[in-house]
Amino acid sequence: MKTNPGRFFEDYRLGETIVHAVPRTVSGGERAMYHALYPARHALYSSDKFARACGLQQSPLDDLAAFHIVFGKTVPDISLNAVANLGYAEGRWLRQVYPGDTLRAESTVIGLKENSSGTSGVVYVRTKGLNQDDEEVLEYVRWVMVKKRDLSLPAPAAVLPQLAPVVVPEALVFPKRLDFSRYDFALAGERHRWGDYEVGETIDHVDGVTIEEADHMQATRLWQNTSKVHFDVTQRPDGRRLVYGGHIISLARSLSFNGLANAQMIVALNAGAHANPCFAGDTVRAWSEVLDKAETPMPGVGALRLRLVATKGPAFELRGEDGKYLPHVLLDLDYWALIPL
Repeated sequence: MKTNPGRFFEDYRLGETIVHAVPRTVSGGERAMYHALYPARHALYSSDKFARACGLQQSPLDDLAAFHIVFGKTVPDISLNAVANLGYAEGRWLRQVYPGDTLRAESTVIGLKENSSGTSGVVYVRTKGLNQDDEEVLEYVRWVMVKKRDLSLPAPAAVLPQLAPVVVPEALVFPKRLDFSRYDFALAGERHRWGDYEVGETIDHVDGVTIEEADHMQATRLWQNTSKVHFDVTQRPDGRRLVYGGHIISLARSLSFNGLANAQMIVALNAGAHANPCFAGDTVRAWSEVLDKAETPMPGVGALRLRLVATKGPAFELRGEDGKYLPHVLLDLDYWALIPL
């Protein structure tokens, strides 16, 4: 058989490394499409002149666009037959991506656990994205629920990886010449800097975006994400196409501009959960909570640890009395971002 049905849960082996196919050379087109798909407005990723004033060679590809490209490379091998992508941990952005760079991906299986239903299991992988010089540009762990092909096969011994709850500030990686000491707040769009935010503060980002089928279908194709649940209405009992979770991440991040316009660079992904499914027709809003603050060795640069929540409901509501996510919560993302002091 020459066609590939994709991997099922029983096809994964603990410790194996999968080299994902089809490297991708990026251009300014990816940046333009990213800004078209999401209301992305952070100045560092919009203006070469602004980026150079901050010490970069030019405006890089948005951190999340690089993430989507690397993520998309992994889908045919990791989540083609997924029920859902569940969460993230230990993510770090290690190097900027510029037009002309070529990205590829490798993943190592670090955990396996069959679900009690016996029809699916959870696969944990550590993925790294590399450029044309085999330099790592980012890394992250994710776990995904994958269908079983043969329900009669016995469950493998459960192995759950020990994952750090947060990327410590000392492990953050910064661009070598990053310098916010001459940061232009007027051009960035807001005056708020590191010292203006307090741990425990919450921010309602006010705006909302209603997702159309065309929006998430175009985005998922752009990132070459081939997971069947995003395209094939026969893959779900309700006959609906699931919106790619990364689309919600980028949408919420872009909405967070209103209140966090100067939180320019994402440098780490501490944790993340896709709490509930999202479908076309849903209106997505976002709110943030400041979880921590840290100084950095870079001139004029501070770091904020932020919780970003995407929701179909009111701001500042997250879990019920039972500790479970409320049904209108779509995303709970914990990340570090760099902001001027």
